[in-house]
Amino acid sequence: MHLFGSTHSGHSFKVKSYLQLAGIAHVYEWIDLSTPRSGRPAHFQTASKFGEVPVLVDGIRSLCQSNAILLYLAGKTGKFAGPAQEQQQVLEWLCWEANRIGFSVPNLRYSLRWAKQPPEVLGYLRSRAIVDLDTLNSSLSASEYLLPSGPTIADISCSAYLHWLEQADISVSEYPNVERWLRALQQLPGWEHPNVALQPTRGEA
Repeated sequence: MHLFGSTHSGHSFKVKSYLQLAGIAHVYEWIDLSTPRSGRPAHFQTASKFGEVPVLVDGIRSLCQSNAILLYLAGKTGKFAGPAQEQQQVLEWLCWEANRIGFSVPNLRYSLRWAKQPPEVLGYLRSRAIVDLDTLNSSLSASEYLLPSGPTIADISCSAYLHWLEQADISVSEYPNVERWLRALQQLPGWEHPNVALQPTRGEA
């Protein structure tokens, strides 16, 4: 498998983390997102339907959108898929992530670090992030992971950007169940922090 991703991209980290946690051999190719889309490598442009990362090439198939890729990988390998009785809940968490935590935290982080926004925009994003973290903290009060069976792609997806919470000026200690959950994920064999996992290989940067 060939994964296209980029530094600072939590969506790329979802897929990279899955591949590492599942022990799946793959090639990781770093894409410089500061380069205009038309100037990015031709083979990436061919593979990427939307011109974005992540993209996973598996044989003749090119797959995009991080949560869709996670569903594909879990279905293909059976790893971190969860049992049959939890499939609806896994899908619900993936959809929730795309609409909630995957919107609020990364956009707040981006607005604080790379594209300064007016106070009212920052306030809106922060208020959404707090609601989303409260939701996660409450849900994690009953079990170690989001679902009773153990870690699944729901956890991999929902946690991706939270390993950078301090960059969104949010203290994880205010959400003790989230903090415990992130520590549990970080202790899984094969896990690496996104700052390490997403780095370009020698000669790419």
